[in-house]
Amino acid sequence: MNILISGASVAGPALAYWLNRYGYATTIVERAPALRDGGYAVDFRGDAHLTVLRRMGLLEEIQRARTNMGATSYVNEAGKKLSSMPADLFAGDVEILRGDLAAILYRATKSRTEYLFDDSIAALAEDDQGIRVTFERAAPRRFDLVLGADGLHSNVRALTFGPESEYVTGLGLHCAIFTTDNHLGLDHSGRIYSTPGKIVSVYSARGNSEAKAMFYFPSPAVSYDRHDTEGQRKILAEAYAGIGWETPRLLERMWEASDFYFDSVGQVRMDRWSRGRVALVGDAAYCASPLSGMGTGLAVVGAYVLAGELKAAGGDHRIAFPRYEERMWEYARGCQKSGEGVSKWMVPENRFMSWFVNQQYKLMPYMPGKGMIARSVRKTAEAVSLPNY
Repeated sequence: MNILISGASVAGPALAYWLNRYGYATTIVERAPALRDGGYAVDFRGDAHLTVLRRMGLLEEIQRARTNMGATSYVNEAGKKLSSMPADLFAGDVEILRGDLAAILYRATKSRTEYLFDDSIAALAEDDQGIRVTFERAAPRRFDLVLGADGLHSNVRALTFGPESEYVTGLGLHCAIFTTDNHLGLDHSGRIYSTPGKIVSVYSARGNSEAKAMFYFPSPAVSYDRHDTEGQRKILAEAYAGIGWETPRLLERMWEASDFYFDSVGQVRMDRWSRGRVALVGDAAYCASPLSGMGTGLAVVGAYVLAGELKAAGGDHRIAFPRYEERMWEYARGCQKSGEGVSKWMVPENRFMSWFVNQQYKLMPYMPGKGMIARSVRKTAEAVSLPNY
């Protein structure tokens, strides 16, 4: 079978890896002109996530590229520490930069997967024999199946199921992140400055040789072009004008950052993830949002199950797709619940809530039930049965 996958971030290459292993021919089309190197730190936690990585033979390589982050501290405008969160309170078993993970998955698939960068799907026409795919740049081609692993703003989902507005639920926040210099001299650690309605954080990366600057703030009232990076930079600069701590310096660095990322924070809710010869995986199907801490692990597990069910069904998508949905449904919903209600704690709306949240962080390391949060998150991450396909 010849299978087209849309999206070359995490879910797409992970899916291609398993499909290649089961003997299918794969092509990945990616809108970006090259592999994207930027992004925030992502983590894997619990037996389910680690089992998939181990079965891929990539766990050791991912562990070698882990961030090894320590504590993250909340600071005031002068940079004085107010509270500290030990890494073991919220981090998973393995944390890695999204760009580093994408590079590992790319290297593991490039010899057997055809990559089409700087292109996208323009139209899909399905018949009894397959799908005719019209690309924006390349010549039209036929495939047996099309799998959408193209994120929150999935093009495949829009072409197959309808407008994004019918499936994406915004959580009221936008996020921006980019790479900058480690001018604070952070040593495998991070700093967070919170002001009502906004947070800005900096954490060291890649052996402290650089840093990531991250911003969460209420979604802007103005509409903007999702592909207009300069316009997005202006929105961020206006939103954080007059904000103290290291914010002015970080905003200066923003204009020269080559990996600037800006997007809404949301979840994808659908009644089903497949139609005909098309299926969705990862954020395209069941985005849990960055607030859940589950998105990357969920995407890798989903790719494993989708490819495995295709193998188990002998390539018959009419059998495989419903089985994939049945096996993943409750797990995906549980992961999404982990991201619900988090925004009010992560980005307090007023000064009282900022003070209250900070007091909780101060006390958390000393509370008898401090491990309850980590155990609850781990339980959610492991709540899926993984057959050995």
